[in-house]
Amino acid sequence: MTSSTTASQTELKANRVPLGWRDQCSALLIPLNVCRTQKNFMPWECEHEKHTYEKCQYDDYLRRMKLASKLKAEQVEDA
Repeated sequence: MTSSTTASQTELKANRVPLGWRDQCSALLIPLNVCRTQKNFMPWECEHEKHTYEKCQYDDYLRRMKLASKLKAEQVEDA
């Protein structure tokens, strides 16, 4: 299940993304890390990439919480 925000394993390995960061937003993390490296980690230089990555992380969090509450409601119904 890959989406436009999920990078392939070969891309992740080539860009040396740690295992803990290989999630639904991994394709957005790669350009953010490249920008950070090129701009010497100056926080104001990569604001757009950072905002895009953080928005993806937040949307993924909301998706997982909705799924969890739905599963919890189904378990309560079955009991």
